[in-house]
Amino acid sequence: MNSPGRVIAYVNAAHFIDHYSMLIFAAAVIVMGPALGMAYSELLPYATPGFIAFGAGSLITGWLGDRWSRRHMMVIFFIGIGLSMISVGFVSTPLQLGAALLAIGVFASIYHPVGTAMIVSYADKLGREMGLNGVWGNLGVASSALVTGVIGQYLGWRLAFIIPGLVTVLIGIAFALTVVHEDRKGTKQAAAQARVAKKDMWRVILSLLIVVIAISTTFNAVTVALPKLFAERLADLTKSPALLGVIAAGVYVFGAMTQYTIGKLLDRHSLKTVALPLSFMLAPFLYLAATLSDLPLILVSIGIVMGAFGQVTVNDAMVGKYTSEEWRSRAYAVRYFVGFTAAGASVGLVAWLYEQGGFVTMLQAFAGLCLLAIAAAIILPNEIRTPAPQVN
Repeated sequence: MNSPGRVIAYVNAAHFIDHYSMLIFAAAVIVMGPALGMAYSELLPYATPGFIAFGAGSLITGWLGDRWSRRHMMVIFFIGIGLSMISVGFVSTPLQLGAALLAIGVFASIYHPVGTAMIVSYADKLGREMGLNGVWGNLGVASSALVTGVIGQYLGWRLAFIIPGLVTVLIGIAFALTVVHEDRKGTKQAAAQARVAKKDMWRVILSLLIVVIAISTTFNAVTVALPKLFAERLADLTKSPALLGVIAAGVYVFGAMTQYTIGKLLDRHSLKTVALPLSFMLAPFLYLAATLSDLPLILVSIGIVMGAFGQVTVNDAMVGKYTSEEWRSRAYAVRYFVGFTAAGASVGLVAWLYEQGGFVTMLQAFAGLCLLAIAAAIILPNEIRTPAPQVN
């Protein structure tokens, strides 16, 4: 029998790696462009297939997690994504780059439907563990900007992919040796923990669909664009890629703290109580960021990441609370298929909006999109809370 603490620790590490790997390119593209002789807006779309695979692949990986083995799928995740990161370090043409980034997206699609379902299965307090898991994912986002900036400046962009790839493969080997396949059906976390009236279930589905599309698109757009936004708008503070990475990482730390706080609140309050005030954060902060620079931009960016990462925690907890063990990976697969497919489209949208009017146009457009998050929170019905069944 697996130790819940050990399993959750590996899954948290996987969440870190998942977001880290998907965002290395967003930070490295700043120095890759001159090396490959391509402009930012020309090079960025090569990440689009990988982001689409990140979402589309979750339908298959979630099904395999439920029907085959979550443990086996996570072994494939660690080894596959590690080797894919290493392969990016050896590309020499844009086509090879696109293929390698696609491979990262394919293997990255395993984590969210499979790893998140494992967290729910092994968690004692769902909100707390979901919040902590979100912190690790957020630290992956933050570290990607920081570490890639430092390695890219001093060792070159190729090693910025190769080094984390090697570390990931080693973690995958350790996971394969210390965690065994285990059927978790019938455990105390197997059943859904919250209920709504049957007549209101359509409101849950509609609310989740709306907020996932709006937040996933915005979340991905912000994390992809932030390194470039800071490079342009913080020029009066610094032009060092390494220091820009430190600033971006510092901003993301606030998102990590928010996820932990939101997770704790979800153990004590209903989803609607937490989601409604949180939904009002993103639109005004994005609108303000469109015209700000230097220190005011950093402060507003903190508000953006707090709102975005807090919403992600609410969305994940919603699926965990309303679905049972035997369907959980597939439920997360649908949630992430919708979310990451929309997120994949956001990469091309960022490039197009940037060409049309720079970051002013881009940020104002996403501010308008985030008004949908408010509507989604209002639609969400009040839940009938029920304790998780204590079955051994």
